[in-house]
Amino acid sequence: MKTLFRLSFLLFVGLMAMTAAKPTRVVFFGDSITQAGIKTGGYIDRLKTLLPTDQFELIGAGIGGNKIYDLFLRMDDDVLAQKPDVVVVWVGVNDVWHKASSGTGTDPDKFVKFYEAVVKKLQAANARVVLCTPAAIGEKTDMTNQQDGDLNQYSQFIRDMAKRHNLPLVDLRKAFLDYNLKNNPENKEKGILTTDRVHLNDAGNQFVAEQMQKVLATVK
Repeated sequence: MKTLFRLSFLLFVGLMAMTAAKPTRVVFFGDSITQAGIKTGGYIDRLKTLLPTDQFELIGAGIGGNKIYDLFLRMDDDVLAQKPDVVVVWVGVNDVWHKASSGTGTDPDKFVKFYEAVVKKLQAANARVVLCTPAAIGEKTDMTNQQDGDLNQYSQFIRDMAKRHNLPLVDLRKAFLDYNLKNNPENKEKGILTTDRVHLNDAGNQFVAEQMQKVLATVK
């Protein structure tokens, strides 16, 4: 009897140790910026060196051109099927950018409704949700980038949502603006943190990884 009890106890301790050692699974959910983020040198790849590898498992779920309703439609297959502990939602650039570039985009009211639906569905699956504001469509510091007004508006929607749902926020819009004010004295439209006004260069990937790390370290 004592031997059976001892074996049961050791099995219990072993199972508890395995459970304790299970890394936090983080899925990054977004568009082409996130799609590139998982590649060598991308912001997700760089995060692997900034977070303890035994404590975090990082997974990319980005698809180029995606808007908020695309995320809603593919959430089951691309995110929930991964059984994430944490989901980092970074979307909004295409919702704004495509209004001017291709006559599409997402109207403000639809953006908020779809975003709310994404958050609620993720929470219903017991995932902890981290929100991110869209960073940039142009890096000029004098607010003359074509989409600055819309980008600021949609970023505020996300800030309000984070506050409303008491969610962690990576405010990349503010971080990029602050960085460019200090590091873009010539008021260039690209080349500081982006390659083409939107997608990240090496400095941008490192900068985003550092901003993400600060928040992810608190939601583990």
